[in-house]
Amino acid sequence: MTGTRKAVAALFLLPALVLLGALVVYPIGYSIVRSLYDANGDGFAGIDNYKAIFTDDGIRTALKNNVIWVVFAPAVSTALGLVFAVLTERVRWGTAFKLVVFMPMAISMLAAGIIFRLVYDQDPDKGVANAVWVGVHDTFASSSAFPRAHPGRESPLVPQGGGFLTRSAVRAGQPVALPLVGVAPDQMPGDAERAVAAKAEPGRITGTTWQDFTRGKGVGRLGAPDPSELGYAGMRIEAVKGGTVVASAEAAADGTFTLPAAADGARLRLPASNFREPYNGVDWLGPSLVTPAIIGSYVWMWAGFAMVLIAAGLAGVPRELLEAARVDGANEWQVFRKVTVPLLAPVLAVVVVTLMINVLKVFDLVYIIAPGSSQDDANVLALELYRKGFAEGQPGIASAIAVFLLLLVIPVMLFNIRRLRREVRR
Repeated sequence: MTGTRKAVAALFLLPALVLLGALVVYPIGYSIVRSLYDANGDGFAGIDNYKAIFTDDGIRTALKNNVIWVVFAPAVSTALGLVFAVLTERVRWGTAFKLVVFMPMAISMLAAGIIFRLVYDQDPDKGVANAVWVGVHDTFASSSAFPRAHPGRESPLVPQGGGFLTRSAVRAGQPVALPLVGVAPDQMPGDAERAVAAKAEPGRITGTTWQDFTRGKGVGRLGAPDPSELGYAGMRIEAVKGGTVVASAEAAADGTFTLPAAADGARLRLPASNFREPYNGVDWLGPSLVTPAIIGSYVWMWAGFAMVLIAAGLAGVPRELLEAARVDGANEWQVFRKVTVPLLAPVLAVVVVTLMINVLKVFDLVYIIAPGSSQDDANVLALELYRKGFAEGQPGIASAIAVFLLLLVIPVMLFNIRRLRREVRR
């Protein structure tokens, strides 16, 4: 090239070099310099800010969480993307499925964070995750309809082990009244009917358990069913002698129950299972689960990205190799594990490396999804950088964290560059 052509080439490159220097080189250099000074920017702190990265509890928690993110988020996203890419090849509506899986990529991190803040809401009436979880739980272990029921005035019941026990033993042929209060009429079981007084039966224990409360001041009689009062349908009653349950029964829709002669002389117990609080689901955004929950939202967004790249690589896999493996007697799992995955290794490496770089700087999801009470437990380096620099007024430590993040990304970038060069040489 002549000197003139070099000058022209440099002229065309100049705008890009200026932008690169202003937006990349200068901020990196300034951050390195700023990381060596104290919060005021006047005193030289040396490596003290870098020491704080490994001694400050908040930063160490952020570093630990970053390790969890780097290990699990790219691996799970890539694994799901691989499964989706392989399976959609065999599905008639594969293109539509890919579109649905990839659609979250069109949503910003801010919007995704707001969506999953609602998904993980503790209230099952609001949070989808807990609505599903509570539905599954209640299928196998339904909660009680009477969690706040308790004895009223002049009641024959006394508290015992989370439930209630009659003050004295009962006798056959003498009806027993077990009145309770504390359940609003609109919260009574749907199959509850008007409570009726049990009739005496020779050789048996009969009784009624019901909501002994009628709306209106001075209305109704204590200790006896009134026309507007409902029975505790499904209430479990146990007859206890010497600490052993000798008989049990469930109240009918009108609150009546019958126990055999074996219950004669026993004390009646309403066990704690009658008053179990409704299961309220899992505290997804609590200290112990907040990081896995946020990683789940990240996987929801980025599994589609991994699927699209892997599907593009899968389209270039020679089909004759797969057919040859099947002809040799390999089953589908062996073809997938020993032929498909090795041939897709370069693409999988690209996806994993890209996602590793991405999760090292994750900020939006953690900042939005984690509530204030557990944000310290979900902390990551990018969020800690923001908090130190803007909330706590420690720009020196914030700059040190930024430089540390850069140092973490560099090995991943070098690995990616070396891998790309090997691919070009091939």
